[in-house]
Amino acid sequence: MRKELFLPVLLGTNRNGRNSENVARWVLKKIEERDDIETQFFDARDFKLLEDDYGQTIKDLFPEYRDAITRADGLVIVAPEYNHSFPGQLKSILDLLLKEYTHKAVGLVGVSAGPWGGTRVIESLVPVVRELGLVVTHADLNFSIVQNTFNEDGTMKEEFVGPFDERVNKFLEELVWIARALRYGRENS
Repeated sequence: MRKELFLPVLLGTNRNGRNSENVARWVLKKIEERDDIETQFFDARDFKLLEDDYGQTIKDLFPEYRDAITRADGLVIVAPEYNHSFPGQLKSILDLLLKEYTHKAVGLVGVSAGPWGGTRVIESLVPVVRELGLVVTHADLNFSIVQNTFNEDGTMKEEFVGPFDERVNKFLEELVWIARALRYGRENS
């Protein structure tokens, strides 16, 4: 039995000029710093989705994502808030699979240009990921006024490092706990 958890990160927007990419890369870096998690990065821009067929065989068009989620113990979704909800591209990507998500943890990271830190995108995503069989963590990670949080090179501004390090540690600790409990359940029941 492998000790490390496998928790891929999915950046759920393909929009140009997206500030959520800085968030996703920062979260990915924080995950990679841990020795108890293995990860893989998926970007919505890399999914060339069909316009006319979302039957059961579409997942075979994205074997890397399908195989990663099949192997995964959970998932981290980084999603910007667009008009009080999530990007349509993210919904299309999530809908590629179903049984592969069942009884796995999901941590939600909300991103917003406004003061609410993507809380509404997280509220919108919770029923969707639950329907897919994912188990949502209690702790979310929220980025308010994201355009002021990162430097032009994508690094986090110094004044935000301490507070966000504390938040991401709590977020990941809960995600790891739930992912381990669910892996135990999948392997032993």
